[in-house]
Amino acid sequence: MSAKKMNSLQAVNAALHQAMAEDDKVIVLGEDIADREGGGVTGATAGLSTKFGDDRVKSTPISEQAIIGAAIGAALAGYKPVAEIMLMNFTAVAMDMIFNHAAKLRFMSGGQSTVPITIRTLTGAGWQTAGQHADHLEGWFAHTAGIKVVAPSNPVDYAGLLLSCIQDPDPCIFIESAGSLFIPAEVPDVIVPVPLGKARIVQEGTDVTIVSWSSQVIRCQQALAPLAEAGISVELIDLRTVSPWDKEAVLASVAKTGRAVIAHEAVRHFGPGGEIASTIAEELFGQLKAPVRRLGAPYSPVPFAKVLEDAYIVSPDRVVETVKALMA
Repeated sequence: MSAKKMNSLQAVNAALHQAMAEDDKVIVLGEDIADREGGGVTGATAGLSTKFGDDRVKSTPISEQAIIGAAIGAALAGYKPVAEIMLMNFTAVAMDMIFNHAAKLRFMSGGQSTVPITIRTLTGAGWQTAGQHADHLEGWFAHTAGIKVVAPSNPVDYAGLLLSCIQDPDPCIFIESAGSLFIPAEVPDVIVPVPLGKARIVQEGTDVTIVSWSSQVIRCQQALAPLAEAGISVELIDLRTVSPWDKEAVLASVAKTGRAVIAHEAVRHFGPGGEIASTIAEELFGQLKAPVRRLGAPYSPVPFAKVLEDAYIVSPDRVVETVKALMA
């Protein structure tokens, strides 16, 4: 199968082109997404309106409630909307639509109605966009029954997971994290859907399991070489889907290594890592060689000042220090 080198934004664009070509019920809506407005703030929707027309690619007013409300209505009418909320913090404006309507309509209709919407949204620290533009809020949505939460780390998964979200009958939050957008990889010309809820083993190891997702996977990968030099064999798991998460893969890995570190960019306090750590402790208590450790951002908004923002992010050095302390 032939492939092209592209970054994650280009992979999103390729996946949208393929999904819309394969199914005329796939529509896209959001602020400035049409070509006459530049094809989206990141260019992820470039070319779509020219190829598929304004009926299927709609630039909307600056109203997150209108975007999600229209997407829910279209989904109930048989379409598969891909709604772009420019930044993840802005999902807060539409939380009633997402939480009380999109997530619950299948339950409240006894399964008669499904809401197959995909909400693409950008976030992530490291670009000095400060406290109202860069929070990782996957914990909000993972706490909500009825929503799938997807957080890829590389172009192949960006493309394949997005296709799976679009095809899924339930609402999906698709998190595009700034730290993972521009690292290139070979993406197949014909994109294959990546199953939701299935983790990826980035590297096999025997001493400690690191569980991560989204941009934090890349920082964990940067910690692998210094840990190997220290004689520590790491198994790195890219969760890919935060909800549902691949409990079987994580428990199998930790049962083998006896040690676990969960690392995410989201705030550590009440973060998704707590759920994973609790499950590991409950299921594998007698097999653990050390307490489960969690790494996350401090209990604070994302700072603007670069030196503070760098301290806020879970760096590769912090991953190395934590794993070494766990081994000791």
